[in-house]
Amino acid sequence: MSWLDEHPEVRTIRVAACDVNGQARGKRVPARYARKVEEDGTRFPLSVLNLDIWGEDIDDSPLVFESGDPDGVLLPTERGFIPMPWLEAPTALLPLWMFREDGRPFAGDPRHALAGVVKRFTDAGLTPVVATEMEFYLIDDSSKTLRVPSSPRSGKRRTGAEILSLRALDAFDQFFTDLYDACEAMDIPADTAISEAGLGQFEINLMHQSDPLKAADDAWFFKLLVKGLARKWGFAASFMAKPYEDYAGNGMHVHFSVLDKDGRNIFDDGGPKGSDALRHAVAGCLSAIPGSTLLFAPHGNSYDRLVPENHAPTGICWAYENRTAAVRIPGGSNTARRIEHRVSGGDINPYLLVAAVLGSAMNGLEDKAEPPEPIKGNAYTMDLPQMPMTWGAAIDAFETSEDLARILPRDLVRNIVATKRQEMHYLQELDAQERVDLYLDTV
Repeated sequence: MSWLDEHPEVRTIRVAACDVNGQARGKRVPARYARKVEEDGTRFPLSVLNLDIWGEDIDDSPLVFESGDPDGVLLPTERGFIPMPWLEAPTALLPLWMFREDGRPFAGDPRHALAGVVKRFTDAGLTPVVATEMEFYLIDDSSKTLRVPSSPRSGKRRTGAEILSLRALDAFDQFFTDLYDACEAMDIPADTAISEAGLGQFEINLMHQSDPLKAADDAWFFKLLVKGLARKWGFAASFMAKPYEDYAGNGMHVHFSVLDKDGRNIFDDGGPKGSDALRHAVAGCLSAIPGSTLLFAPHGNSYDRLVPENHAPTGICWAYENRTAAVRIPGGSNTARRIEHRVSGGDINPYLLVAAVLGSAMNGLEDKAEPPEPIKGNAYTMDLPQMPMTWGAAIDAFETSEDLARILPRDLVRNIVATKRQEMHYLQELDAQERVDLYLDTV
């Protein structure tokens, strides 16, 4: 029996793929035609996965007029149907990814880019285990001044941020109860929730899993869910990198370890320092940060988060148990030794983020690269190599990065560069309020 047979209450479905900006692009289909899409897929232009943040075509893109704007074939991913609990009518989402007419994966599809990185690990007899930390703000955006929503329980607004406050969580208890129920229904492995350093800011961890594609799927679905469910409750949820000037930005940290064919963690050497493989992976991550910054900070607002002493790393370095470093080795059991990549904002495309992190680690493993010495103390006060600190510099570094050329298809790099240069050009026409309005819901 299929999922649709088990859920006769579903009245419509959405079929969607993820574009370069992490936006869901697709169609609404009546339930009576859902099985046909499930079996045969659907079609829409290849260029749809390469739109700018406004949903517009990219000027002079070879995917549009030069090639006649041809269709791609959209086929269901292995995930199958999942419910969309934030909508009023019973609805399901069928995630898709894009292929060429001849059956080849479309190189401009971010999910295929991650699948290519995973294949490098599989070919080497290795399995990455990935977890993500998802930070977001709950926001009342009903006026020009953003503020924390009134508590559904008390009707009051918080006046300050409270790190790890149970009171802050309890103020939105029913929202979080609905969120966890929805995660369960969607098979998103949501774990701990905490209140964070910003006013109305929260973090939910998604559990470690040995399928990086599912980990990225879950992060993408989680962002759709949180934003949709918040609107159902009458406020906004935003993964925007820096919605408030005076509060910490939203990050999305990636934790990963790597298992060999016998299921052994290759980062574990029996002690707290970790193995040679851990150092090689760290070295690969550090080397790729300049070229990958555009994927970790893809939007104009992203660079408002990357400032010293504001809970986001700026210097390229690594350390043990040090949250000022870009790459951190957490403590705990040596059998669970892992790397935490701390650069990314919450406004990313999860497929491109995980591809960049794992791909750079694999570069280091293949090269047996050695990192500099781990730092001790406050990275913000040290003379360290710095990641690109402006959008333009990040685009230039991404376009010419030798590290990224080993990780992402050439056509995808070209598409992302063209997209970001177009966005940077048109963003200059917007004032500060219009930029907030643009990014608050989209990213």
